[in-house]
Amino acid sequence: MSQQFSPTGFSILPTVVKNLLIINVLMFLATFTFNRFNIDLNSILGLHFFMASDFKPYQIITYMFMHGNFEHLFFNMFALWMFGNTLENMWGSQRFLLFYMICGIGAGLCQELVQYIQYATQLAEYDYVNLSGVRMPMAQYLNLMTTVGASGAIYGLLLAFGMMFPNAMIYLYFFIPLKAKWFVIGYAIIELVSGFVGGGNIAHFAHLGGMLFGLILILHWKKKGNLYS
Repeated sequence: MSQQFSPTGFSILPTVVKNLLIINVLMFLATFTFNRFNIDLNSILGLHFFMASDFKPYQIITYMFMHGNFEHLFFNMFALWMFGNTLENMWGSQRFLLFYMICGIGAGLCQELVQYIQYATQLAEYDYVNLSGVRMPMAQYLNLMTTVGASGAIYGLLLAFGMMFPNAMIYLYFFIPLKAKWFVIGYAIIELVSGFVGGGNIAHFAHLGGMLFGLILILHWKKKGNLYS
């Protein structure tokens, strides 16, 4: 038995996607507003390493609504609109929101795991870190290990779109046609390689974590026979 997504009643901007866009933009604007009063919302609401003194449990949720700069926000929100519209119209608002949040939380958990491995294998034996010529106490350095952004949840949406509509055409850089399944596989490989190579200030394993949790959830729904409802 096969099931197909029907575009009947398709909304160009469904409820959850619309509200996620609004919340993320408002939080980005709030970041600049609070900065004028010397309050760093990215530090308060961003996801800190769980062994750092600034870590709070609620950050595993709030971090995905914070962004480091306009470019970071723009591309995440563009992808949310691009892939989220179809998925929310297919799944409905409740299931789509569940999927989005699980992917975002899963991405954060994976990032915490990777940071712990880094700490245990490279940093645990030291009391100080030499950072740009400055001798910084380890406790202070751990508070710098902060993750922000919706990218983990977005990569989960990308994975879902590629699995649900593998032959749909995506236009890379707006003019290079590529099937969704190859687009997803390519991005996954790039993130995996980038994660091991390192460099930059991008949480590559958080992106992969969002895809992993998305994959697990989709396979679970498929096994139960209610992937489309």
